[in-house]
Amino acid sequence: MFKKILVPTDGSELALRAAGVAADLAKTHGAEVVGVYVIDPFPYIGIGEASAVGLQAYLAEAQRAAGTALEAIKAACQAQGVAFAGDTIERNVVYEGILETAKAEGCDLIVMASHGRQGVKALVLGSVAQKVLTYSPVPVMVVK
Repeated sequence: MFKKILVPTDGSELALRAAGVAADLAKTHGAEVVGVYVIDPFPYIGIGEASAVGLQAYLAEAQRAAGTALEAIKAACQAQGVAFAGDTIERNVVYEGILETAKAEGCDLIVMASHGRQGVKALVLGSVAQKVLTYSPVPVMVVK
């Protein structure tokens, strides 16, 4: 039924739980898992040398966090004997990055956590999961 399952991650425990669900589904359906970590762009563009140093530090930490999060998904997939590919992208709007990745990779299911790093902010602005559910052209499974 499913051939490619997208798992967006923010590195949270809940996102890892969603990855486990996706790996189980992938094993059952003979599918592969694609993981994506969306980096928010550097929040401040200032003037001078300090801005460049801040940008480099921010991107280095974001890349480290992305690598750690994607490695966790990879391990969950390896435990199930499921093929995995991971990618890190940078987008201003996280849910759009997730949907772009689903389309570019030809994914036919998105499995994601119900909430992640946004916490209380998500209650005011609307969660990434809610926006993915609203705009996704493919089925979305939300793991709580």
